[in-house]
Amino acid sequence: MELSDAVHRRIIQLSEEGDHQAESGHYREAVEKYIEALDLLPEPKTNWDACTWLLAAIGDANFKSKNYKYARAAMSDAMHCPGAVGNPFIHLRLGQSQFELGNIQRANDELARAYMGAGKEIFADEDPKYFAHLKTVLVPPASGEW
Repeated sequence: MELSDAVHRRIIQLSEEGDHQAESGHYREAVEKYIEALDLLPEPKTNWDACTWLLAAIGDANFKSKNYKYARAAMSDAMHCPGAVGNPFIHLRLGQSQFELGNIQRANDELARAYMGAGKEIFADEDPKYFAHLKTVLVPPASGEW
């Protein structure tokens, strides 16, 4: 199945508007745009690639605005969409959200998946506390160098 050209164009437009809002630090407005785009997807929404990146964008915006509960929900929902399992960024944000909510075991699992998928580079622009925490729960690499 494919989306009609008109629906696809509108989803892209709304997503770009959401991205612009997020880049400007207007996370609530960004989430509203992403949800508007998500609502255009036919059911079942989780069958669409667009659902994956829209939920990831919603989760990211919520994480950046410290709405960790909503970030966790969006990233958890994304895990039911195409290409989400194994996506280092989605695992990272889900792990960080779990960490902030005090769900440390779940955080450990997700942060480890992010690390296994993308290495320490995925943590480069993040608060160092997440990678520091991960290093306390993983066995160091054979080289001894993280």
